[in-house]
Amino acid sequence: MSIEEIIIDKVRILPPDKQQEALDFVEFLLVKMQKQELSAQEIKSGVSALTLVKEYIGCVEAASDLSTNKNYMNGYCS
Repeated sequence: MSIEEIIIDKVRILPPDKQQEALDFVEFLLVKMQKQELSAQEIKSGVSALTLVKEYIGCVEAASDLSTNKNYMNGYCS
């Protein structure tokens, strides 16, 4: 008996609300797998670091340009 058949047999025993939970979990796994595949494709296609972190741009408060205030980094470098 294959894993697929075992899963189907066990899901049939579950009440409808638990079958829905099982379906939700399977759909979650599919979305997770698709995201991983997309990430792997982006890495292979040479996507820039900027593109990968664009959702985080602007989420941190800091000086707009550290090069204009050389003292800003005092104490961070030896």
